[in-house]
Amino acid sequence: MKRLLALASILTAIFVAAASAADISGTWKGTAENQGGTIERTFVFKVDGTKLTGETTSEMMGKSVITDGKIDGDNISFSITANFQGNDMKLTYKGKVAGDTIKLSVEFPGGGGGPTIEWTLKKA
Repeated sequence: MKRLLALASILTAIFVAAASAADISGTWKGTAENQGGTIERTFVFKVDGTKLTGETTSEMMGKSVITDGKIDGDNISFSITANFQGNDMKLTYKGKVAGDTIKLSVEFPGGGGGPTIEWTLKKA
């Protein structure tokens, strides 16, 4: 009986965590400032419980698939592999959902941590 109650508690906790995850499914348009100019990127998110997948497209780096995506409440994280000037690089995004806005940061790989870019996304 104790095992059954423990299992029920665990399942309830999992359900509550999944139910409280932000639903960001759909298309989002993002902008960021980089070296004195504005860059744009489109994100198409697909949410399944706490799992985040989809794709993202920019004029500078083309289309990339979203991998390793997670949603925990209003916090999101995911990675993409982008091609920049003929080189593939893995970029990891982390951010927070607030209504119809998502704030993301991504750190470019490289010596000393590389530059960080801050994105603001709006639901399209």
